Parts: sequence; structure tokens; C-alpha cells
Amino acid sequence: MSHRTVVPLVLLVVMLVLAPLAWPAAAAPEGQLTWAVHVSLAPAWFDPAETAGIITPFMFLYAMHDALVKSMPGNALAPSLAESWTVSPDALAYEFVLRRGVKFHNGDPVTADDVKFSMERYRGAGSGQFKARIASIDVLDPQRVRFRFKHPWPDFLSFYGTPATGAGWIVPRKYVEKVGDDGFKKAPIGAGPYRFVSFSPGVELVLEANEQYWRKTPAVKRLVFKAVTEETTRLAMLKRGEVDIAYSIRGPLAEELRRTPGLTLAPNYPPGTFWLVFPEQWTNPKSPWADKRVRLAANHAIDRQAINEAETLGFSKITGSIIPQTFEFSWAPPVYPYDPARARRLLAEAGFPNGFDAGDYYCDASYANLGEAAVNYLKAVGIRTQLRPLERAAFIAQNRDKKLRNVIQTASGAAGNAATRLDAFVAAEGTFTYGSYPDIEGMIREQAGENDPKKREAILHRVQQMIHERAVFAPIWELAFLNGYGPRVAESGLTLITGHPYSAPYEELRLKSK
Repeated sequence: MSHRTVVPLVLLVVMLVLAPLAWPAAAAPEGQLTWAVHVSLAPAWFDPAETAGIITPFMFLYAMHDALVKSMPGNALAPSLAESWTVSPDALAYEFVLRRGVKFHNGDPVTADDVKFSMERYRGAGSGQFKARIASIDVLDPQRVRFRFKHPWPDFLSFYGTPATGAGWIVPRKYVEKVGDDGFKKAPIGAGPYRFVSFSPGVELVLEANEQYWRKTPAVKRLVFKAVTEETTRLAMLKRGEVDIAYSIRGPLAEELRRTPGLTLAPNYPPGTFWLVFPEQWTNPKSPWADKRVRLAANHAIDRQAINEAETLGFSKITGSIIPQTFEFSWAPPVYPYDPARARRLLAEAGFPNGFDAGDYYCDASYANLGEAAVNYLKAVGIRTQLRPLERAAFIAQNRDKKLRNVIQTASGAAGNAATRLDAFVAAEGTFTYGSYPDIEGMIREQAGENDPKKREAILHRVQQMIHERAVFAPIWELAFLNGYGPRVAESGLTLITGHPYSAPYEELRLKSK
């Protein structure tokens, strides 16, 4: 038999052997899932570069974009656009190998150059840390990129690969440079499981499945996010079947949802701590808030457990810290007990026997119910303040720009560890930091360069102890985020990723078969 005839026979045998092993084609996406979202929709959340130290933008990033490394089910640091990475022996360099064949929604390949570009244009939470610590970003070839640091940075992946920041989410350089930052927010292009279709500012976002998504083809064809800021309306829409998933249903409405046949209440536990900030302790030495006794009085004035029972059916966890108990390096201080009599005594000792006018109490409007309860408790002991709810995007912007005063009800559901949370809200250059104490700031800087985990933990614990001893904040709770979904939903995506409050990953969502 000649060589010319052997080859076709061999190929035929190989084809016959391999044919039964071929994977069946993935089913085409079908149907639509609709959400009633508890906040107005802001285009800034469509651009990873503007990600603040909160979790809200990741509601959209997980759909439209992808990251080198990201939190996924069962893995807080899952390889994504990067199929692998290595760390140099001296811990001064991380080298990422990109997954081959991955494309952005416009067909452009995802390359190491896009990774470098995305990091260099990043201006969100943690951007100061990246700029201070990165010596260079080297594109080794289209599939390999290396981050080099000025000094070892043990927290690099906590900042880069989790929802502590949006720095690790990759955008297409050529497209962004063509349309500009504003154009990108109006028509974002990413590498995620869903592509942008349309956006009605503040009202509705429509996405469609990316059937070439590298991880898997999404099962649901279309996703629709509707901004429905009124809680009773969200529940009514869920009951009528106008939406499939409703975020943030609380109090008696949550109990009603739990009792309604066909609906499912889904408590979720993001690393979402809520607390009060008193910025004038740093900015105005004559302010009542500059006196620790006044800050202690505010802490003792609030009945946290009563608010928990009324608003989240007792599911939330009362805390004395701004750092979630599940975070690495967290330290759990004692919770300030509800003691209005002691609060009044502290105010009298501070020179305010009749209380004082504390001005406006600012909060994200979607948590105005918590704010209303806290304002009432503060007024009951003599701290007279007026609730000023702001739509979430406006609240975040003004809080980031340090424009709020008096009392600020703030929160964060961003992932990370104790250091990443301190970086955003306590460190002098933090995204939402209004002021700092020199000794605390010194220890925050010290721990950032400490490679011994035990020594680092001791420093971070001491920082948290000092924050508690000085009553810098008034922590309230670790939120139980109560959501609900309807009878058409087979997989809502709620709670699939530990600590993530929203539906994700979107490619895992499924509708029930008809």
C-alpha cells in the first residue's frame, strides 16, 4: 500500500474514532429575564475605570465585561481572561497568560495591550494604591503581560482580582480611544457574557446574550434591568409577573413576599457593612462631633436590633465594625449597646445637656428607611438631624468628592480584606475618606508593606481597635440583602458567588422549561 493511500485511511479511522466524542452544539439562548432594580441606573457603572469602592457597578460589570481574575462560584480568585498567572520568587512581579481566542463584542481580540491600557486608565477605588506601587506594566507578547512592583505587595490580588476594585476588568483599547470615555459609557463594549443593546438613562438597560462567550453560551437570550426605586412597586411588579427578580424587599413587604405562593424570598449576605460617618471630627475642631463623647452618644442612641427586626426580618448581623467579620484580618469589636440614658449623659458631659442641632443626615435614597429609623433614635436623645436622601449615583459622587457634611450614612458591599476596606474609607487618600488620624494612617501604611501575615494581622487589628476606641464611626449592621424571584426562574444566580448580592454569573441563569 502506498503512502498516498495510507494517509486518508488513517485520517478516516481517526475521524471515526473521534466523532462520538464531539461535544453537541450549545443550545441557543432563549427567553428574557427582567429585574426590578432598587436604584436608578447610572452610565458611570458601565465603565470599569470608574468603579468606586462599592458593589453596585458589579451588577453590570459581570454582564457586559470580563476580568483577568474575578470572584466566581467556589473560587474568590478564579482565572478568567487570564488562564493562569505566576509570581516571581521575590514577589515583585506577576505575569498573566491570557486565554486564547477571546474577543470583545465588536470582534477585536482581547490582548495584553488591552490589559495594560485598562489598568493605566483606571481611576476608581484603589487607583492611588496601584499608581504608588506599580513600577511598570510590560506587554511581553499579545498573550502575556507582566506587572512589576516597586516593593512586594501582598494585597495585589485582593485589590485587582476581587470586587474590592474594578481595576482588573478589561476594556478594548482601540474602541475606547475611538469613541472617548463619554462615548464608551453611552455604548459600552466588553468581553462579557452579554452585549449592550440599549439604555434609557435612569430607567432601563437592555442586554443580549454573547453566544461566543468563552466560558459558556448563556441560556437566557435577553436581560432587562428596570430602575424601580419604590419598594412597593417592585414587589407589585414581581407579584404580577412583570419582572422575574426584584432586589431589596424589606420589612412587612419582605414578609408578604415570603408568604406569596410562587414567589421566593432569597436572603443574601454580601460583605455589606453600614455605618455613620461624622466628617466634622476632622474638618471642624469646634464641632460637637470633634468630641468623642458625642460620637459615643450617637452609638448608644441607636437600637440596631430593633431596626434589624423591622427592616430585614432579623436576618442582618449587628456589628461594631465597618469591616465584615468574614474578611481576612478583621477584628470584631464589641457592639455598642442600645443605651439612650447613657447617650444623654454623654451629651451632657460634652456640654450639650439639651442636645444640639446636627444638621442634615445624608444617605443613599434606597436605604432611606434605615436612615429614617436612625434619625428618630438620634433625635430621641437630643441629636436633632434632618434626613436628606440622595439618589445613589448622586450620593456616591458627592460622597467621593467630599461634599457631604454633618452626618453621612454610608456603606460598602465591596469584596476584599480589612486592608482594602480601610484603604477606601479610612486611609488618608481613600476614595471616601474625609479625614484621618496620623497614628492610624502610619499603621495603615506600615501594614501595606509588611509581608509577614502574622505581623500584618497584628497591625491591622490594632488599627481596628483604635477606630473603635475613638468611636470614629457608628457601625450599624452587616446587611442581609433581601431579594425575591418569581415562578419562571429556574436559576436566579442569587448567592452563587459567595458575598455577591446580585444575580451572577449571568451565563448560569436559567428559566424554567415550558
